[in-house]
Amino acid sequence: MEHSNHTRETEFIMQGIFDHPHHQGLFFGLFLCLYTAVIMGNSLIIVAIVIHSPLHTPMYFFITNLALVDILCTSSVVPKMLENLMQEKKTISFGGCITQLFVLTSSLGTELLLLTVMSYDRYVAICHPLHYVKLMSKEICICLAAGVWAVGTISSFVNILLVLRLDFCGPNLIQHFFCEFPTILALSCSSTYLNEIMMFMADIFLAIGNFLLTTVSYSFIIITILKIQSSKEKQRAFSTCSSHLLVVTLYYSTIIYTYIQPTSSYSLDKNKKVAIMYTLVTPTLNPVIYSLRNKEVKVAMKKVLPFTTKKYFFQA
Repeated sequence: MEHSNHTRETEFIMQGIFDHPHHQGLFFGLFLCLYTAVIMGNSLIIVAIVIHSPLHTPMYFFITNLALVDILCTSSVVPKMLENLMQEKKTISFGGCITQLFVLTSSLGTELLLLTVMSYDRYVAICHPLHYVKLMSKEICICLAAGVWAVGTISSFVNILLVLRLDFCGPNLIQHFFCEFPTILALSCSSTYLNEIMMFMADIFLAIGNFLLTTVSYSFIIITILKIQSSKEKQRAFSTCSSHLLVVTLYYSTIIYTYIQPTSSYSLDKNKKVAIMYTLVTPTLNPVIYSLRNKEVKVAMKKVLPFTTKKYFFQA
């Protein structure tokens, strides 16, 4: 009966990143540069892969999906964060918060699944090279990508529906610079037990489950590489694996630290710094680590940039 007396908040106030106002301008410029790097770097990778036929392989097909996910993840948070950095009162509407929460969590879940699929791709390429064309055919790759996007989206959608059933009757201060499940659940005046259980189960499946699958894949990869006689082949294989493992370690460590913990033990100041890592720093590094070190990608970049230059030249 008490439920009917509750009124839903139409607006939330965000705490922001820093408590000292004189830092706002400096970090606005820094985060704007990082956001521009994320959009430009990942967009350039997508265009390069699309126009350069030698990159039409399963690995780069999944890298294209990864670049798109990184753009969505960063764009769900950073534009609003930049807007609030320049405002004294940092607010977000209830609908805007839910939308941000959905896009962010679905992209994070999708990225975790993509990292697992990419590790499987490397496993097949190194451990079963003779069956690679069959096991990673175009149809299979499309099905894997579709499944990854579907699972990430559905998982987020279910948790969003559980949030929508909650009452928010005050306070309305989000102690973060964006909306995420732990901070939103902390503001609810109704029971969040079911939300926490479902969120924890989703995190176990998406984070821990995919991390274990990735670890198993790379265990077999390392064993296979150690059996290779040629030192050059070993070095090339290890180089590919080390790049992927670097991103996996960075990404999983931040996600697990942030989400695999009870709401009561949530450390706000530390999690703000960690959140910057997986919403800005990691998406900036991914194009470099995965793609820009590859010779074929460098060739594709040379095709993209002159094409752009000539296009504008003739238009002028």
